Amino acid sequence: MEVEVITLFPEMVEQGLSAGVPRIAREAGALRLTTRNPRDYADNRHRTVDDRPFGGGPGMVMQAPPMVASIEAARGIHAEAPVIAMSPQGAPLNQAWLQKLSELPAMILLCGRYEGLDERITPHIDIEISLGDFVLSGGELAAMAIIDGVARLLPGVLGHKDSAKEDSFVEDLLDCPHYTRPASWRGVSVPEVLLSGDHARIRQWRLQQALGATWLKRPDLLGRVTLCDEWEALLADFIEQQQSVRKVQA
Repeated sequence: MEVEVITLFPEMVEQGLSAGVPRIAREAGALRLTTRNPRDYADNRHRTVDDRPFGGGPGMVMQAPPMVASIEAARGIHAEAPVIAMSPQGAPLNQAWLQKLSELPAMILLCGRYEGLDERITPHIDIEISLGDFVLSGGELAAMAIIDGVARLLPGVLGHKDSAKEDSFVEDLLDCPHYTRPASWRGVSVPEVLLSGDHARIRQWRLQQALGATWLKRPDLLGRVTLCDEWEALLADFIEQQQSVRKVQA
């Protein structure tokens, strides 16, 4: 996958993606990352790309000429790549978005700064994506989050082919609990089923725990899931267990 990031802080993006899974993806050739600085397209000797907003008001607005020139230059290399702007007004980023983006051959991520982008840049943007209902200083952290999330979905990047499939939100469910050695620590033992070697039981336990974790922590997600008979029975059993524990504790 080819990813180009248009940003005033290319070193921030490069450094942020120089470790962990993005580094592995880049070294494996699954991900190619480039950056482009809009200051290189500014038409003034100070390389400024922002100015005060018409109509007054606080802050500065990123100017259309250098930003659009950056987009057009990026599209000259990645002709079919969508331009994705990092914006608090965009669609909330979720696992489904990451999956969709991971299937693209290329994408161009546009990072705003200051009070935002001149509205005349908007026709050159295909998609707006948001990390959530809050405002950051710029789009770089959001772009890095997208690249990190996409990198781990690229073929051959993770050590085990099923690793990404078992993450939280893949089936609109949270992940199940995980354990590793030692088998007992400070009086708490790993659930017996995980030591049983019975893969069918382990699969069922993990599914039930994922359903239960979603019910406890993010019940809103269950509204998106169509529960089959098996899932309904597992969740009902989990809820019954939780209620029994609460009665004992009371």
